[in-house]
Amino acid sequence: MSLAVMHEDGLRVEGVALAEIAARFGTPCYVYSRAALTAAYAAYRDALQAHGLAQRSLICYAVKANSNLAILNLFARLGAGFDIVSGGELARVLAAGGDANKIVFSGVGKSRAEMRAALEAGIHCFNVESASELEHLSEVAGSVGRRAPVSLRVNPDVDPKTHPYISTGLKSAKFGVAFDEAFDLYRRAATLPHIAVKGIDCHIGSQLLDPAPAAEAADKVLALVDRLAAAGIVLEHIDLGGGMGIQYRADAPAPAAADYLAPMLSRLAGRREKLMFEPGRSLVGNAGLLLTRVEVLKPGEEKHFAVVDAAMNDLMRPALYDAWHDIARVGADGTATGTAMSYEIVGPVCESGDFLGHDRLLALNEGDLLAILSAGAYGMAMASNYNSRPRAAEVMVDGSAVHLIRRREDVAQLFALESTLP
Repeated sequence: MSLAVMHEDGLRVEGVALAEIAARFGTPCYVYSRAALTAAYAAYRDALQAHGLAQRSLICYAVKANSNLAILNLFARLGAGFDIVSGGELARVLAAGGDANKIVFSGVGKSRAEMRAALEAGIHCFNVESASELEHLSEVAGSVGRRAPVSLRVNPDVDPKTHPYISTGLKSAKFGVAFDEAFDLYRRAATLPHIAVKGIDCHIGSQLLDPAPAAEAADKVLALVDRLAAAGIVLEHIDLGGGMGIQYRADAPAPAAADYLAPMLSRLAGRREKLMFEPGRSLVGNAGLLLTRVEVLKPGEEKHFAVVDAAMNDLMRPALYDAWHDIARVGADGTATGTAMSYEIVGPVCESGDFLGHDRLLALNEGDLLAILSAGAYGMAMASNYNSRPRAAEVMVDGSAVHLIRRREDVAQLFALESTLP
């Protein structure tokens, strides 16, 4: 699970000491590993290859997990497609060198302007999530003289057994077309002159550790595909989404990609359709960490606080989901002079919910560096400027080299688009 490995000079990522990165780029700072990103993608590719499916499949990275241009560019070089949910993500993928014909556009509220931009770019497919969206897309495609390639994102009403905020496949979710309504909506789509029915999409949630719900959803999707074929609507691709979880805690292992995908891939053997997946967190989550420095140690009667220079605006997941991230001291073993005690790891933001970890047993001194692990997904992508805090720098480690892939913001940039009253 751990991206960082302890050496005699402290924690390192690949061949670079985190203390060196902090000295060069400051803190807080997101640190990613090119080798870890590449290995995570290869795990999906190899699982597909083992089932003889690599030649007719496409791995579409879910851009919302981490949209840094360098990460998108790396996945594009590896042959990935991209799952996007906004016009901004479309622009990012194209700027990073992504192939428009490998882009699928998901999301429940695509604007007409976003539809038009995606059509003009020549994306692979729209994952349509409502009857209304289908009609809007048909109108937009007609206005620019095109046929929009579509899948319906079908909601199979399968419980993914994950946090309710990241469950997307239940009847109560805002996402997708209800399973019982999908057949009729496909028949409607097939009659629209500016719509080209291409496939089917299903995504039931995120941080999934048990493959059984995804396999159950696949069974329902395949049954619908066969029913559509019998009615004369033959689909070209089946997209089973993403959602595979990662290991956040040392005592809570996550499945390997091959094991998680195996129940789905066994169901897909022998079929003619092209296969697509939309992994996000599982490609980037354990390939990144957030580097931060202890500013203040504040002992108390009931709790001891370690106030660090990263905060909820840098990493929202703990405050939003009560999410756990392992937190490690960066210094080498034997260099800690403080007494080990249970600390609340908190930031300087003016909110009681501004925490990065509860009850962490650490020996700390002011000025120590900490690594907040498994922070490559939904870390920088969800960062904000709350309390007028500039967002962190991002760096990519590549062997013994370190590349700055996003400069730290400065305060003046935060209000550069604002103006005072006359």
